[in-house]
Amino acid sequence: MNRTMTALAALSLSLPALAKTPPPPSAPSLEQVADEALTGDTAAWDFVEGITTEVGARQAGTEAEARGRAWAAAWLKARGFRNVAIEPYMMPTWVPGEPGRAEIVSPFPQSLAVAPLGDSASTGPEGITAEVVMFRSVAELQAAPAGSLAGKIAFVSNAMTRTQDGSQYGFAGPTRWVASGIAASKGAVATVIKSVGTDDHRNPHTGGTSFPQGVKPTPAGALSNPDAANLERMFKRAGGKPITMKLVLTPRSLGQTESGNVVGEIVGRNPSLPPVLIACHLDSWWLGTGAVDDGAGCGIIAAAALNVARAGAPLRTVRVLFAGAEETGLWGSKAYSAAHIDEPMAVGLESDFGADRIWRFDSNFRETNPALHRTIAGAVARFGVSSGTETAGGGADIQIVKDQKGAIIDLQQDGTRYFDLHHTPDDTLDKIDPVQLRQNVAVWTQVVGILAAQETAILTGTPVPAAPPVMQGKK
Repeated sequence: MNRTMTALAALSLSLPALAKTPPPPSAPSLEQVADEALTGDTAAWDFVEGITTEVGARQAGTEAEARGRAWAAAWLKARGFRNVAIEPYMMPTWVPGEPGRAEIVSPFPQSLAVAPLGDSASTGPEGITAEVVMFRSVAELQAAPAGSLAGKIAFVSNAMTRTQDGSQYGFAGPTRWVASGIAASKGAVATVIKSVGTDDHRNPHTGGTSFPQGVKPTPAGALSNPDAANLERMFKRAGGKPITMKLVLTPRSLGQTESGNVVGEIVGRNPSLPPVLIACHLDSWWLGTGAVDDGAGCGIIAAAALNVARAGAPLRTVRVLFAGAEETGLWGSKAYSAAHIDEPMAVGLESDFGADRIWRFDSNFRETNPALHRTIAGAVARFGVSSGTETAGGGADIQIVKDQKGAIIDLQQDGTRYFDLHHTPDDTLDKIDPVQLRQNVAVWTQVVGILAAQETAILTGTPVPAAPPVMQGKK
């Protein structure tokens, strides 16, 4: 046998073996990836565990928030996100100062747990000692005569209860949002409130307050719920005798400092299509470590984006936005909208309600793009998520989509215990349930993957290009 025949014979013997070589594995389907996330996702936990351990609390406008931005940007780059950037902006910055102190001087001397509210003025280190006047609600405070609180400390209570959808926050929230300003306008030298929260721990809930234009800010603090209840009992027992409090709050303004947003992308096959914007906020109040509010949200959206990429390059780009300085005035979200308003967004979603399971899906295109709404509703039903009838309004960190009047989805999380932890020292990693966190990631993976595969406009279902109406010069 000559050399040519020998070579051909050898080749013929090898052909069956080549024919049996399995093809390279294809990317898993979106459904497979989402289902696997339900039991095996680790990225969201890795993010929130890492940032709370290595950075901790991230008060807006401070060095700690800057460290959080650098950490988050490095995390995104290390996991293959493209176009990772920190987009800085300037903002007025308030810091809490030394831990607050409150004590009843008479008739029942004892200390109370208190924390300053955002944008509170300082009492000075010597504090303020004055008679306390109690109001059971903001409405009762509003009814107080002008000037009736001159030289006094106003105490404003509320009756917040637990709800799955968190709707009681809207009912009780004004106690923090506006009571201090109303009291100051009636002459109060300071205000303390019953914390806007549902726990029974001796932990005050902080958060921002406000003062109307022309009303000079005064010291304002939140008492822990048990201490507020104790103060209410004192009023019942005092028999009309004045109750006197000494309050020491020493927050201060740093003036304009730098904050910033962190962005990154899973680049789609057709980058000319408007991206899917998924958002959270990176800052937190100083009392806890910002695990529930909102480290978990940032972990959830980043993990979902990574999972969508596992199912193959999406048609549309998926852009993550870690907004800065949400807690003190939505500065990051507003700055992002101002900087990118001429860049159409396909749809906006935000995760900023902790890490407990998603139970309902809402959109603002149920009527304008019913087929897509039904598709998403059907796809998330297997995760125990119902289709709601509310019109999605979107969270604070997707202001750009609201300004563009674009498509919005709300993935409603179970808020039953959220306001036990919200803005308190209890906002720490151990409060996150890993099983519920993974359910969030699975639902987000499914929804974002569907959105990123849409060839037509998400709000209307019309052919692309079809930016939101405001981007086309239409009303």
